[in-house]
Amino acid sequence: MEHKTIGPSRKFQSFNDAANQILKMLSDQLAINTLFIAENDGKTNTIKKAFNRNEELVKEDSQSPLDQTFCSLSINYGQEPLLIDDISKDANAGKLAIASQFDNGSFIGIPIYFDDGEVYGTICGLDKHPYTFTEEDQKLFEMMSSLLTYILELEKARKEIQTLSSPLVPLTDQISILPIIGHITLERAYQLIDDVVIKSSEGIDFLIMDFSGITQIDPRIEQPLLDLIKTLKIMGITPIITGILPTMAMQVPHFAHSLKGEKMEATLKIAIEQLGFVLIQKNASATASLK
Repeated sequence: MEHKTIGPSRKFQSFNDAANQILKMLSDQLAINTLFIAENDGKTNTIKKAFNRNEELVKEDSQSPLDQTFCSLSINYGQEPLLIDDISKDANAGKLAIASQFDNGSFIGIPIYFDDGEVYGTICGLDKHPYTFTEEDQKLFEMMSSLLTYILELEKARKEIQTLSSPLVPLTDQISILPIIGHITLERAYQLIDDVVIKSSEGIDFLIMDFSGITQIDPRIEQPLLDLIKTLKIMGITPIITGILPTMAMQVPHFAHSLKGEKMEATLKIAIEQLGFVLIQKNASATASLK
């Protein structure tokens, strides 16, 4: 069978996007009828993405008991691809109730792991007809499994960063600080609104929004940030803006101009002092005694 060359890589926006593209690449390489990616929790096998060439053998979002699927055989087999050229002649596959639906069909599958070794699921190929898997096919599945592991970890890290990128630091029961740092994209601005509104609903009176840690800003974020300030005021929370640097004011001039009339201070320190707090530096001898 002639194999096509995999095209240039592209930027994946999410694991689902990557899964779609990987199945498309595999379908260009293998003439097998069905390719799919499944997720499992140890008990249930869920088809996340599926490609069916002629006959629909696997349906997206369908679920089955894991121990009654070919995927379970793949997971038990280990880190190398499980190859079944003829399901009717395979002892393990023959024990499954679904085996009768495929007669002398074929299957290939390999687990998808997280970095810590936990199984996410499998990437598989399935047909109702015999299929001879080549060494190149095996290597292709191994490569795609590794790629999906990498993308899973990237997505997990991105979600963790998003969670950490909008922390509310409590100063008192009534006052919290929102340090906004790094590169503010439009996507992150909307994520910021969702996170802050949820976290601010716990009864604070003042929220200090400090922009001094921003390194880069998307000019399109001015409206989401203004919406956040408006939403906080509707919730009965007084927003206090600090750290608007000249560079930021130049990048988003409308935002800076729209803040006129809002409570603003040059620095976080000044804002805290205006709320009645004084930062006291201990003398050298007292500091030394704490070491």
